[in-house]
Amino acid sequence: MAKSYYDILGVERGASEKEVRSAYRRLARKYHPDVNQGDKDAEARFKELNQAYQVISDEESRKKYDHFGANWRNADHMRSGGGGGDSPYSWFTRARRGRRSGDGGFGSMSDIFGDIFGSERRTTFEENLGPQRADVAVTITLEEAFAGAARMVQTPPQPLTGEKGKRLEVKIPAGVQSGSKVHGGAQAKGGLGVDLYLTITVAPHRLFERKGDDLLFAVPVPLVDAMLGGEVEVETIEGKRVALKVPAETQNGKVFRLKGKGMPRKKSGASHGDLLATVRVVLPEAIGSEERDLFERLREIGKTGA
Repeated sequence: MAKSYYDILGVERGASEKEVRSAYRRLARKYHPDVNQGDKDAEARFKELNQAYQVISDEESRKKYDHFGANWRNADHMRSGGGGGDSPYSWFTRARRGRRSGDGGFGSMSDIFGDIFGSERRTTFEENLGPQRADVAVTITLEEAFAGAARMVQTPPQPLTGEKGKRLEVKIPAGVQSGSKVHGGAQAKGGLGVDLYLTITVAPHRLFERKGDDLLFAVPVPLVDAMLGGEVEVETIEGKRVALKVPAETQNGKVFRLKGKGMPRKKSGASHGDLLATVRVVLPEAIGSEERDLFERLREIGKTGA
């Protein structure tokens, strides 16, 4: 029996959004491909986690999953078509609702199947149905979320027309977050086809943690620079390094805000969020006798108050 998405994430069915997010981050770090290079099992588990998270973290998708289980993607068809899911019979039910014969009753079985499989009335039937929505889960890196990306995705086959799925390139705009829906467009033919949507999951990053449009980053600062003041380099998501001036007597945990060095703001044109650099004071290791003498002297000064 296949695991449920809740089992994959290791949470209860009634878990809160925060609990789901926390469980995903913990497991994603454990099974991330960068941490398990060449481990196919870890790679498969990571993909499985992303698929489960993108469904359970989205309120609408989660409701459908809780009600329909593994058939949640076909929830809309099952509600409107009498429970057929991907089966052609759900389309058959909709066909019966949408067409009536000239005497006011339902058309004959031959009329209905003629419509579905290519009679002269098929075009009208297809136009009434319109494209079928298809949701595809896609995982991108934080760098791709920053700069924008593109993905080749496979659309599902069409049961009515017999058309096979197609590979389509979909542009992912800069600034997307986990749970974002990206419309890939309606790829229709004669009224039928696929209305494609990508559900985005942004994978955890080795350095940065995202908070809205801001990025959080722990910057190591040598003890001497924290005490006397200095300058350290800070890495940014775009790959560049910027200088951060550290004032004298900077405390561990001090946060510096680097304006405009965060993620693109989708709703504010070209503006960006900020990079919040938290100081992590690095203590010296393997100090020599000269350094030890200086620290001893510093301790004595502290005791006497001189």
